[in-house]
Amino acid sequence: MLNEDPKYQSGAPKEPDHIPEGAIVSSDTRRANRIPPGQSRTRKWPVLQWGPIPEIPFNEWTFEVRGLVERPLSFCWDEYRQLPRVKVFSDFHCVTQWSRLGNVWEGVSIRELAKRAGVKQQAKFVIATGNDDGWTTNMPLADFLQPDVVLADTHDGELISFDHGGPVRLVVPQLYAWKSAKWCRSLTFLGHDEPGLWEKQGYHNHGNPWLEERFGSETMPPGWNEEENRSIISDAEPF
Repeated sequence: MLNEDPKYQSGAPKEPDHIPEGAIVSSDTRRANRIPPGQSRTRKWPVLQWGPIPEIPFNEWTFEVRGLVERPLSFCWDEYRQLPRVKVFSDFHCVTQWSRLGNVWEGVSIRELAKRAGVKQQAKFVIATGNDDGWTTNMPLADFLQPDVVLADTHDGELISFDHGGPVRLVVPQLYAWKSAKWCRSLTFLGHDEPGLWEKQGYHNHGNPWLEERFGSETMPPGWNEEENRSIISDAEPF
């Protein structure tokens, strides 16, 4: 039967040597085995979210960079689209145990935003906030300022749909995908850590997929359903 998922990957995942010229390559895509422990490859791009999907029109979308910065920033859609753009080739690992390999994202490098804002030396962490009922997630700057982290508006050459976090989502390839905040509307630089929404619910405060940093304890967080998670990746396969 014909697969109706427009993002379905019909063949082998893309390799770093077969990507657009000039794209930033996430280091994890060069691993001999690109699937972290406990994960399986999916050819789909599943849609997962907590609560209703916000649909922000381009003419109403705004983005802010604030906190411990020399120059707070604020962009409308047209201003954001005029910023220098990059492409990033990376894999995508969801805490619910599926991995989608070989994604090409395009948008604005987080390093570019940090440079324009002038992040102060006291800043050690960042909070990403989404348009979905005040969603937040936290990261240390050591992870956030990696060269493959991008504020993305396209995925594999197409604008990111509302289902997948458009108009703009954060992409942090080397951490579990819940750190890649959908519908991202602001970044706040802080001198101290502040666990985000899911982190407060029991997810790991860091989220390294290669260390299986899924949960902060042996108790599964609310909403974690093993059977449901596996049904999402019914086409999953080892790689």
